[in-house]
Parts: sequence; C-alpha cells; structure tokens
Amino acid sequence: MKRHVLAALGLATAFAVPAHAEDPVRVGLLLPFSGVYAALGNDIEAGFDLGLETFAPDSGFEVIREDTEVKPPVALAKTRKLILQDKVDVIAGVVSSGVLGAVRDAVHGAGVPLIVANAGNDDATGSACSPWITRMSFSNGQVNRPMGQWLHDQGITRVFTLAPDYAGGRQMIGGFVEGFTAAGGEIAGQEFTPFQKTQDFGPYLAKAKASGAQAVYVFYAGSEAISFVKQYDSFGMKAELPLYGSGFLTSPLYVNAEGPAAAGVVTALHYVPTIDTEENRAFVTAFEARTGRLPSEYAVQGYDSARALVEAAATGARGRAGLGEALRQVQFTGPRGQTSIDPATNNIVQPIYVYETVQGDDGMTQKILAELPARPDAANGCEMAPVAN
Repeated sequence: MKRHVLAALGLATAFAVPAHAEDPVRVGLLLPFSGVYAALGNDIEAGFDLGLETFAPDSGFEVIREDTEVKPPVALAKTRKLILQDKVDVIAGVVSSGVLGAVRDAVHGAGVPLIVANAGNDDATGSACSPWITRMSFSNGQVNRPMGQWLHDQGITRVFTLAPDYAGGRQMIGGFVEGFTAAGGEIAGQEFTPFQKTQDFGPYLAKAKASGAQAVYVFYAGSEAISFVKQYDSFGMKAELPLYGSGFLTSPLYVNAEGPAAAGVVTALHYVPTIDTEENRAFVTAFEARTGRLPSEYAVQGYDSARALVEAAATGARGRAGLGEALRQVQFTGPRGQTSIDPATNNIVQPIYVYETVQGDDGMTQKILAELPARPDAANGCEMAPVAN
C-alpha cells in the first residue's frame, strides 16, 4: 500500500537489483530493540523496512535482526555472530556511539561494510575512520557547527552552553562553540551536567541567568531533553534568555511529550517532517500509512540507509568488498535533501535545517526558519584507504 502511495506521487523509484533466491544480499540489522534507546531502534527499523519496500520491492535482501540492548559487549558479540555465523554481506544500524566504538575494530578487521544509521561520534569518520564504515546519519559536530554562524548572524554574540557530560554532549557543544567563536561570538559560560543523573537543572539555569549571556544553547536528547525543556519553561527563562540547541532537544519523536514548553525553542537538525519537498511529502505519507505516526530523524536515517544499500547493490556490486566500495559513492536526493558521501571520511554530507517548535493543529510541529548549506566535516585525522578486496 505504501508503494502505491509513492507511485501516486510519482516518486516510487525501484532500482534494478540483480536478485537470485540462492544468493541474496544478507544484511545484519544491528539496533537496540530493548533498553533505553528501544524507541530509536524501532524508528530506524521502521524506516529501513520502508526503504527496502520502496526502492527494492522485488529484490533479494535477507535481513537478520539483532538487539544490541545498548550494551557495547552485547553488541560486539552480536556483530561477531553476524559476521562469522550468519556470514552477512553488510551490517546496518548502531544507535549508540559507545556501541559503534565497540564494534569498529570487528567490522574493520573482518572487512564487512557497516552503514551507520545513527551514532554520531565524530571520531568514527575522523581519527578512527575506516573504509568499511559509511555514515548515513550525522556527525555530532556537523549538526551544531553551522548553528554557531547562524546564531551570530541573528545578532546574538554571547551564549551560555549546557550539555550532558559524556563524549556525545561534549562533541555537540564543541561543534557549536567552534562555529560560534569563529563567527566572532563569545561563550559566557559552559556547564556539563552528570549524564542521565541530573534531575534538577535549577542550579545550572541560575548560572546561565547570571552569566550575562543573551541566549542559551544546549544539547539534550530523550528523557533528559523532555525534563530540561519543561524545567526551562517552568523557570520562566525563555522570555529573558531564548533557548537554542541541537535539534535532538525537540525531536519529533518526543516533542509532544514536552508539549507547550517546547514552543518558541529554536534548534537545528538534518531532518524534520515539515521539509516542503516532493521527496519528503512522499516519505511522510508512506511512513504515516505504515506506522500511524510522523517520521523522526531516526526514521529517515533508517530509510536512507536502506536506499543507500539498494543503490549500491544496483551498481552490480556484490560481496563485502564490492558493496563497501559502492556505498562510498552513493548520492541521491531524499527526504532531507541532497545527500552524498564525502570520500575523504565516509561521512554523510547534507543540509542542516534551523527550525522553531510551534503549536500545530495536532500537537507540536516544526516551522523551518533556514536551510543551511551542506558542508563536509574536516578530515580530523582520517586517512581513508580504498576498500581492500
């Protein structure tokens, strides 16, 4: 039925993927289906399944699903099973940067292509890059760096930053600070809160209020984002200190749990469901028909990961080395706009959208304020070699 929805919009493009029942492309889908990030894993899976259905409805892809439980040792064991026992041609998924770090050497050493459908750790396409790892999601710095210039262009020159104290939080804020200070901005203060342990943000908000900043820029995600946004609103901070941040703060996946407290918050992300293009309208319609909900950034990452795999296979590439090399050359216009892979790092190149969360007819929604140009990350120590046959 989703295929018919896309066809009606003239966007159902199937790729000719040579398929043989005795020799399908074996795909390991490595995601958290339980634990704290289960909702993210389920959204990526739904997007991935829709992508295969949309772009390769009659093709030979065999998907083997494994639950990482968001535990690096479990993920490593499941990765080894997929490589050695299931003999997959390619792995897709990985939500947590900790899990990505745990499985990196296993896929690199075995020469198995990994399509990263979420984990944003900058090092994975920087100093720890691999020709076998291709990212179809985002990198932590990429989402935040352009927001520094944009915010300065709005006349805001002093900002206080907040984020949880772990690698992802520090990289997210580091990207923003890099862009903001390069534009001439000043960081009035910076705090990192205990990760997944902070219940009361009041002391940190008091520091922000006393800092002399004109605005606050933060990264929080999941349950921490919901708590932070609600507390920021209840402290009456938004009128004095407008709240900006990484778009994960007001993700479509849980923005309705934040409710009216999220109204007026301005953030930046690589995808929101209100992008006004034919490709995105088709995706949103099909995803809603499949799941009964709007797609999040996690869903589009799964969807585009499946499309990248299908397009790589459509070149005639087969086997681990063939698919690994083909994945590095994929480019297409999808729901989030023109996307491609930077051959210097295997990181995705994509536009970033600045949006304000506003009240809509059926809950909170996203009003796009600006589309920031796609720019590749710096190599940051990556020395990319060709995929070895």
